[in-house]
Amino acid sequence: MVAPALVLLAVFLFLPSVYVAWLSAHESTYGQAARFVGWSNYATIFADRIFWRALGNTIVVVHVVVYGELLLALGLALLLAAPLRGRSVVIAMLLAPYAITEASGMAMWRYMLEPDVGLINQALQGIGVGQIEWATQRWTALMVAALVAIWHHLPFTFLILYSAVTTVPRELMEAAEIDGASPLQRFRNVTLWLIMPAVLVAVLFRTIFAVRIFSEIWLLTEGGPARLTEVLAIYLYRATFKYHEFGAAAATGTIMLLLSMSVALPYLWRLYYRLVRNA
Repeated sequence: MVAPALVLLAVFLFLPSVYVAWLSAHESTYGQAARFVGWSNYATIFADRIFWRALGNTIVVVHVVVYGELLLALGLALLLAAPLRGRSVVIAMLLAPYAITEASGMAMWRYMLEPDVGLINQALQGIGVGQIEWATQRWTALMVAALVAIWHHLPFTFLILYSAVTTVPRELMEAAEIDGASPLQRFRNVTLWLIMPAVLVAVLFRTIFAVRIFSEIWLLTEGGPARLTEVLAIYLYRATFKYHEFGAAAATGTIMLLLSMSVALPYLWRLYYRLVRNA
């Protein structure tokens, strides 16, 4: 029964991954046959300081996006799980960013952040804070890109956590309240424990997606200035489409895959332990 799905996974995921791993050990470009070079591509990448800066930028952005989005989505899910007036309107507003394409959303944010005509900088000037020079400062640009990524993908995490929170049995919450548990204790010992599988799923998927972050930074800064805001996906893009170094690009892609797996495996093990070992 699951054979068709397994065939699709093999064709579209496993075989391309094997090919990329094979290509990472070869020197390849347009008009030339691939030539085996072993670990040379990896040695070249590891000797490149821009790669290490891109790796550091990626790790920082991943942590800000994943855990910032998780905390915000969890807070909103807990708030909107309670009976509130206008709750459906608020939920619709929260889901609206997912209906906007990434290119359109980034263009909108870039216009709002323009130093001269942007609404955000004008508002900051109006209250006496001054303009944000986000396009020329490395960490400011990365944080702006991370915040835009949180805004755009918050509906995904919110839906997962909101669905989990609304399924927590009210009887358990009422029993904990009768036993004298404070709201914080009820959240930590009842709600959080029951929704932990959903939290792990949300963190797992958002971590994998965040490691591949590209459009938010590319459409805002293109990795500039001077490649200071470059992340691994942009590093791979330049190696492929600007320098035509397909072997180095494949090696970068393999490293991104290993990075995603190293981050995801602890969450997968925790999810397996909760859902299978404790079943």
